[in-house]
Amino acid sequence: MFDPEMVAEAADTPGVYLMWDAGGQVLYVGKAVSLRKRLQSYARVDPAGRSKTAVMLSKVGRVDTMLTRTEKEALILESGLIKQHRPRYNVILRDDKSYPHLKVTMQEEWPRLLMTRRVSNDGARYFGPYSSPAAMWETLRLLNSLFPLRRCKARKFSPGQRACLNYQMGRCPGPCIGAIGPDDYRERVGRVLAILEGRKRELIRELTGRMQDASARLCFEEAAALRDQIQALNQTLEKQVVLSRERVDLDVFGLMRRYGQVAAAMLLIREGALADKREFFLAEPMGDDEEVLAELLRRFYEPAQRLIPRRIFLPLLPDGAQALTEWLSEKRGGPVQLTVPQRGDKKSLVALAGDNAEQVLLAREKQQAGWQSLGEAIRRALQLTTVPQRIECLDISNLGGREAVGSLVSFNQGEKESSRYRRFHIRELATPDDYAMMREVLCRHLTRSAADQVLPDLLVLDGGKGQLGVGRAVLAELGLESTLELVSLAKDREGAGERLFRPGRKNPLALAAHSPVLLFFMRLRDEAHRYGITFHRQLREKKQLVSKLEQIPGVGPARKRALLKNLGSLAGIAAASPAALAAVPGVGTELAAVIHRHLRGDQVAKPPAAGATVPADQ
Repeated sequence: MFDPEMVAEAADTPGVYLMWDAGGQVLYVGKAVSLRKRLQSYARVDPAGRSKTAVMLSKVGRVDTMLTRTEKEALILESGLIKQHRPRYNVILRDDKSYPHLKVTMQEEWPRLLMTRRVSNDGARYFGPYSSPAAMWETLRLLNSLFPLRRCKARKFSPGQRACLNYQMGRCPGPCIGAIGPDDYRERVGRVLAILEGRKRELIRELTGRMQDASARLCFEEAAALRDQIQALNQTLEKQVVLSRERVDLDVFGLMRRYGQVAAAMLLIREGALADKREFFLAEPMGDDEEVLAELLRRFYEPAQRLIPRRIFLPLLPDGAQALTEWLSEKRGGPVQLTVPQRGDKKSLVALAGDNAEQVLLAREKQQAGWQSLGEAIRRALQLTTVPQRIECLDISNLGGREAVGSLVSFNQGEKESSRYRRFHIRELATPDDYAMMREVLCRHLTRSAADQVLPDLLVLDGGKGQLGVGRAVLAELGLESTLELVSLAKDREGAGERLFRPGRKNPLALAAHSPVLLFFMRLRDEAHRYGITFHRQLREKKQLVSKLEQIPGVGPARKRALLKNLGSLAGIAAASPAALAAVPGVGTELAAVIHRHLRGDQVAKPPAAGATVPADQ
C-alpha cells in the first residue's frame, strides 16, 4: 500500500521515480518537473476506488527516486528505465495485431526491399506499420515495377555467376552479373526511399528533368521509360486524399477519453496528402490527458527508425512540452514544433483526428458489449462465480511422439492476445505420452505466469477427462486451485460433436451444437491447433533439411558451419546456386554440385566420379 511517508523527503527538483511491489517488481516508472509535488499527488487518490491508479497504489511496497538536472534528462532516463523494467502500469503502444512494415536493407552492399512484421535495430530502414496490408502490397508492387531492386538473399556475388529468372523478366537490375553499377543502384535505392518517405512530388520533378534531358540528347528509349515512371507516380498521387493545401509533412494527433478509457488516432500527412492512419486504445491509462498525450508521443517516436516531421499538431499541449520538443528535435536532427491549432484548416485537421479517435472508442465499446453477453453466457454454462476475461487454451501436437510441442493461445475479452501466445518444446520425454506432455507444459507455463502475475481466469485443455485430471493435479501441486478455472474440450466417440468437461462433474456439459459458448471454445481449440501445427511443421522441415545436409558425402560439421555462416540459414543453403555454394570457403566446385543436386532433389546425391576428389572436411 502506498504510504505518503515513503515520499516525505522527496526533492522539489526534476527526476524519475520507480514504484516497486513487495516482490521486487517495478510497477510504474514516471518523471516529473517536481518529484515532491508529483508523488504527493498520489496521496490524494481514494484508496477504496476502483481506478487503475488506486489498484496500482494498493500494491506499492516502496518508491525510489532519481534526481536529474533538467526535465529533458528525466524524460530520457525514464525512457531507458521503462525499456529495462517494462512496468505493467506504463503505457505501452501496442495492440494485438502484428502490422506489416516495408524494410530497405541499407546495411547491405546491395540493399533489398521486402515485407517484414519484425522491426529490429539492424541498420535497415523500416516504413510502417501499414494498418492496411492491401495498401502495403500495392506500394510494394508499385516500387517493384518502377524501381526494382534485387530479391536474392546472397550476401556476396561470385565471379561468373548466372543471372536469375527475375533479371530475365525485368524484375531485377542484375547486380550479381554487373548489369548495374553501385552508384546507379544506390540512386535507384534513393528513389525507393523517396517514395516511402512520401516525397513523390519531389521525385516527379527530378524524373521530369531527367526525361527532358534524355529527350534533348535523343535518348528516346530512356525518356520513354522515365515518362512511364512519372505517369505511374502521378496515378498514385491522384488516389491520395489531400487534407492540407500546404504541401508539407505533418503528424496530426487526436485524443478522446470516455469512462476512463482513452483512444488516440494519428493522421500521417505527407506533402499535404493523407499517407496513413494509426489508431491506439489505452485501457485506463495513468494520469490526466496531458500526461497520457506526453507518454503517447514519447512511446510513438521512440524507435530509432521512426520518421519525425517538422510539425506535429495536437489537441492540447502535453505534459513537459518543452522537454519533449527538445528531445524530438535532437532525434530528428532539426527543429520540431508541437502546435495546438486554434482556427482554420489546421484546427479542422485535429478535429478530424479526434473524430477517428472517437470511432476507435465506439468500436471498442461495441466489442466489449458483445463480449459481456458472451462472457455472461460462458459464466452461466460453466457455473463460474465471475465472467472470465482472459481465457487460454493449450494443445499438444506430435507425430508419434517426435518433435512434440505444446501450443498455448490467449484471448482477452473475446479477442486474440497474440503477445501471450506461447510455444513449448517438450523436454522430458522421448516417447509419446499425451498426459505427461501436458503435465510438463502446464507446470512450466503456470509457474511462469504465476511469477509474472498474468494467470488466466479460465484455462481450456484440448482433450477429455484424462487431460482435465492432469490439469487439476497440476493446479493442486502449484496451489492454484482457487485462482483459475478449468475446462476440457473433446470430440465425442462418434466424432460428430464436441463435449465439455468440468471438474467435479461425471458427465459432460450438455450444450447445443450451435451454442455460442461451444462455438467460442471450438474457435480457441482450433486456433491453438493451428498455432501448434505451424510450429510442428517448421521443426519437421528444419530437421529434414539438417538430416539431408548431414547425409551429403564430404559435408561434415566444419563445412556445415561454414555454409550456415555464409548463406545465413538452412533455407538459404537449399536455395543457393552452385556458384554461391562454391564460393563458401572449403566447399569448391565439385562439392557444390553434389550439395546442389542433393538438396534440390534433382537426383540422388552421388560421390564425385572416379578421378575427381572432394577434399576432406576440416
